[in-house]
Amino acid sequence: MGFITSAALAETGYVVLDDHDQAADPAEWLDLEYVGWRSSGITRFAPLASYAGEIDCNGFWNHTPPRTDKDGVWVESQIAIAPTLQRRALEPGAGVGRCRVIELQPNEYADAIYNLHQDDNNRLNDEGSGWVVRGFFNLSDDVESMLILRSDRFEPASEIRLPLRAGSRIVVDTQRFWHAVWHRGAAPRYALITSWTSGPELDAYIAAHHGDPHPPTAGIDPQIVDAAQIELHRRIEERRLAFEALGTVMEPRPDLSI
Repeated sequence: MGFITSAALAETGYVVLDDHDQAADPAEWLDLEYVGWRSSGITRFAPLASYAGEIDCNGFWNHTPPRTDKDGVWVESQIAIAPTLQRRALEPGAGVGRCRVIELQPNEYADAIYNLHQDDNNRLNDEGSGWVVRGFFNLSDDVESMLILRSDRFEPASEIRLPLRAGSRIVVDTQRFWHAVWHRGAAPRYALITSWTSGPELDAYIAAHHGDPHPPTAGIDPQIVDAAQIELHRRIEERRLAFEALGTVMEPRPDLSI
């Protein structure tokens, strides 16, 4: 049967929308309650919608009863502080699962490549229902930073780099891509991340804001890319050896087929 997917994401798996006038909105994210949560770097999150309306970042499938990343419950104390951010998350009219603001500290390109990960948005999702994707709305003005997408974690040629200026809006099938952010600023980066359920509402929203599946991408010095690949494999091997010393094999040995 399959899932209901977004036609706008069918070709490339991501789209960039028209920029939002972020300067016209209050900086509500600065007053939210944040909790530590591991993601692509040194991060904290401020949940706006969670499994049960609590300050909680955990996947909905890690609760009782478990469910997929849909039907998030708004955290009343947070949306009282950030009603504008809530409105932006609700703007497409699509179902909302997890919704939170991320705070990411500055990092290096090699850090971002090591932290590439795929989301597990659709665990427990019923066939015939909407596929869950994510919207990234950049709140701070991080003109030199970029969202990195790879269809193959270990293949730089598959890499797409999308700039993260204030007001940039990107919708991504983050279960399809390995992704992380290279944040080159001097201050933390803030972005609103919302899990949306694919369907006609999301497609209409993307169309209304001229979703572009082939936006301009940022360039990087090839030597930086090559150095990061070497560092990626060095860190993976270092991690593997550390866990092996404790009796657990976390990564396959480089000389073994997967």
